[in-house]
Amino acid sequence: MKKISGNPFLQKIDNKILIDRVPLDKIVNISELPIMIFLENRIRENIRNFDGIFKKIFTNYQCFYSFKANYLPQICQIIHSEGLGAELVGMLELSLALKLGFPSNKIIVGGPYLSNELIEESVKSHVKEIIIYNLKDIDRVNRTAIKFKKIQNICLRINSQKYRSKLGVDLNDISLKLLDSLIRKSKNVKLTTVLSHYTTQMNNIEQYKKNIKSLAQAIEVLNKQEIFIENINLGGGFPEASIMHKSQLERIAIQVKKALDNYELDYKKIYFEPGRYFVGDAGLFIASIIKVTNDRWIFLNIGNNICPKFARSSLRFYNASKINYPHKYKTSIAGIMPTEQDVLAKDFFLTELLDEQDIILITNAGAYTLTFSNRFPYNLPKIFLLKGNNLEKIFDHIDDHDFSIKALTF
Repeated sequence: MKKISGNPFLQKIDNKILIDRVPLDKIVNISELPIMIFLENRIRENIRNFDGIFKKIFTNYQCFYSFKANYLPQICQIIHSEGLGAELVGMLELSLALKLGFPSNKIIVGGPYLSNELIEESVKSHVKEIIIYNLKDIDRVNRTAIKFKKIQNICLRINSQKYRSKLGVDLNDISLKLLDSLIRKSKNVKLTTVLSHYTTQMNNIEQYKKNIKSLAQAIEVLNKQEIFIENINLGGGFPEASIMHKSQLERIAIQVKKALDNYELDYKKIYFEPGRYFVGDAGLFIASIIKVTNDRWIFLNIGNNICPKFARSSLRFYNASKINYPHKYKTSIAGIMPTEQDVLAKDFFLTELLDEQDIILITNAGAYTLTFSNRFPYNLPKIFLLKGNNLEKIFDHIDDHDFSIKALTF
């Protein structure tokens, strides 16, 4: 057997492909293409690898799954069953997390936009922390906390100083003066944590070190203002597990610990918010070729409507109908949206012979593809959850209409 896309749950045996324990041929026969499949066993393996490594290196570590990577209820239920917390950005995600049984002390909520409803429900539920991107939101959280007679912990998201980054608070003289004033008069909030998130798809220790440097500088500035922080949050940014193998993940974790020690940061707990690492390579599309051109362009029956470039996924394409043929001929891959921008890949290596109706396997598609999809102008495909031999349909647009609406009513 040979792994496909570096994923142990995608195997090639002779001229057949095995997805977990189910032959691809059997899956293709149950539904019209395209379809999407999530591999439950891969999600659980990714979680246990990540959790095991970071618990070994950091005695004070906590993990919060980033719902925005994929908030299908069945996926989030798997995350919950593994004992992780939840990092949420909106009311839909908070409602889903609470319905799934995530304890409030394992939920952190925040983003550039905090609606009144989100602040109120977060405070009422007494979530672990509300993340502040805009200093003026501190007063809003405080007034809501007074209303419900609670003390609400908050986390300050600082600008990581990555080129052109606009997210988070710049700690300059003006913002520090405002922060100091807000903290002193806001008696029903407690600033407990500082968060810095650098970027996505970080597979280089230097990127993590830059993030730690931003965090350390921010804490130093806050300490001079006599604003003292208990915990630190380094966000997510980890690539798909098949891109960052377990040995590389462990090397990164060790180097992160060394970098933090070099700054002599004093903290009670350290938080991480992985999303892509858990679910990215656990999701795949099965599509088919609908057109082949003479200059080696192929058109698939999916496109950026469900595989958006904005997701920044490490997509891999395989001609499953000719899986034993050499994949060494440059091919450009387009989708079905009526726009010239619907290009999934250029000069990707596929088989020399390409025929209409060939089945194309697209891997590393589990993170952000659904949450960033724009639907235009097509329905979402059927979605299946696969565990061993058990293949369960978890979404069908005919019955469910839209997976985000389903999440609200789950």
